[in-house]
Amino acid sequence: MGASGGGGGIEAAPLLAAEQCGAEGVKTRRRRGGWRSAMFVMGAAAAERFASSGVSANLITYLTGPLAMPTAAASEAVNAWSGFASVLPLLGAFLADEYLGRYRTVVFSSLLYLLGLGMLTISVILNPSSGRGCDGNGDKEHCSSSKPVLVILFFSSLYISAIALGAVRPCTQAFGADQFDDEDPEERKSRSSFFNWWDCVVCFGNSLSYLTLIYVQENVSWGLGFGITCIFMVVSPLVFLLGSKTYRYRVEESGKSPLVRVARVFIRAAKNWRLKYPLSLAAKEETTVASSDKFKFLDKALFTTSVENHEDPIRDRVECSITDVNEAKGLLKLLPIWCMCLPYAVVFAQLTTFFTKQGSTMERSIGSHFQVPAAVLQTFTNLSITLLIPIYDLIFVPVVRTFTGKPSGITTLQRIGCGMFISAVCMVVAALVEKRRLDVAFDFGLIDDQGAMVPMSIWWLAPQYLLRGLADVFIFVGMQEFFYDQVPNGLKSIGVGIHWTVIGVGNFLSSLLISILENATSASGQGSWFPNNINKGHLDYFYVLLAAINIASMLLFMYFAKLHTYNRWSNI
Repeated sequence: MGASGGGGGIEAAPLLAAEQCGAEGVKTRRRRGGWRSAMFVMGAAAAERFASSGVSANLITYLTGPLAMPTAAASEAVNAWSGFASVLPLLGAFLADEYLGRYRTVVFSSLLYLLGLGMLTISVILNPSSGRGCDGNGDKEHCSSSKPVLVILFFSSLYISAIALGAVRPCTQAFGADQFDDEDPEERKSRSSFFNWWDCVVCFGNSLSYLTLIYVQENVSWGLGFGITCIFMVVSPLVFLLGSKTYRYRVEESGKSPLVRVARVFIRAAKNWRLKYPLSLAAKEETTVASSDKFKFLDKALFTTSVENHEDPIRDRVECSITDVNEAKGLLKLLPIWCMCLPYAVVFAQLTTFFTKQGSTMERSIGSHFQVPAAVLQTFTNLSITLLIPIYDLIFVPVVRTFTGKPSGITTLQRIGCGMFISAVCMVVAALVEKRRLDVAFDFGLIDDQGAMVPMSIWWLAPQYLLRGLADVFIFVGMQEFFYDQVPNGLKSIGVGIHWTVIGVGNFLSSLLISILENATSASGQGSWFPNNINKGHLDYFYVLLAAINIASMLLFMYFAKLHTYNRWSNI
């Protein structure tokens, strides 16, 4: 896949000739792409998720254990790293769409990710506190402060990995979706299914990681656990490369990058903001043809002012085309939907932080010798997604399609709205379970004993993990398809990147919210909601607050969704 000059991310097969035109080209096109090609891409993604989950799922346990960080600080660090890793896809997608192309970006960033994981493994192996016995659950007998150089190496490695993830994830998924032709009705239907099966496959990779690596990290060796992630990150690009000769490579026909065209609209509109209506007759005709009544200020990008008479706006030359303005408006109207999805992303962040810390204080024994690692419960979320997506795609969608006539059964916005409701229910359930856990700790006199196990089974947490998985089936997959579908054709990687920025900004908001509440509740004199000993805290209050925020955002989302009109770039 060759890189374009600087304008448009032209995709061409690496080591392969460009596709032919005419009848021969049609045959070549049909031989490439489709589900066969998508399977290679999904296989690579599953291996990548196995590796990344082996780092993220148990990160808070490592930070509060071998690195001896306070609970609130560790949670903020995890959220900051997750947010950074989830915001960067926008940059990675930009590089892919503008310069490297998706294929090369996936290959190069996978190698960078392997480097980051290798450095991470070395930092863990060299840390003397990374052996068994230092579990981050309040018992610091086996833990000691790590050397500053190892801490710096650890976090540097984490952020190198985050930079690589920022390019791997949006480009891999967008490249997989590119294997289906949006102009073909059957392939468009398959592309909608692709987003469902994509999450099914990557969640299988997540689940396998949770069931194996977390146990290895906590019961065998942290170094070995992180080392296994490196092995899978070798497998990922190899699987991706195996499918090279089967892939369909999208070609951007326009000579100018869609991102450049969109940016030019905003720049020209800003320069022309002083222009007053009514415009000349020609200008009126141009703006009337241009687009809808929304964001009319962008129509000023079509005009410039006369050099001789600055007060007389005339259409002496068109700086931007009608299509450019429509593309800019189409992107801008995604902003309200993006904002309303942020509260869900704050809930998303709790899975690897406070949900895991809750489990670490509860009874986790199976039999007399085996203890379930707290982070393993994240498997419930991924297994529920793995099991529910086939039901959604093979049963729910065909049944609903008979009533709605829509290829995907329900619209992507309806799907996102359903997920928001389930997300709010998830936090209500989490609050009730946490209230029960605190009551049990109080009844048994364990409030002040930070290292004690509360005599309450960890399986009480299963419902909130399952509900989080059910919410993801609707909102997480729905966001992926929505943002991919609603951006211009040359910005598909950025569309997936926009979806990831929801998760990234949500992590930052979670970190900010925790910091604000930590300072406010500590200063109140009644104790922090997030102390190192969470038996003295109030995670239940925090979960109720998140539920209320999610309900409010869902109501606002319903309002904006009703006003939204879907972009259809092929018709512009």
